[in-house]
Amino acid sequence: MRIRKKLQWTPPPTTADRFVRLGAFVKAAEAQGWTDAEVQFVIDELVEARDDAEVTLILDDYTQRR
Repeated sequence: MRIRKKLQWTPPPTTADRFVRLGAFVKAAEAQGWTDAEVQFVIDELVEARDDAEVTLILDDYTQRR
């Protein structure tokens, strides 16, 4: 599954724990009408990420630039 949606949000700082960042992402995605399947896909990606640098890249991919 490839999600092409972009989330309009202000991500927590990259120094925050991956699960804090994940929680903020889920809250924003639900507020913007993402489906449960889309949110779960991103959750899986973030949980399986090797390190925080990869988490940052994944979240950046789903973030709409203003």
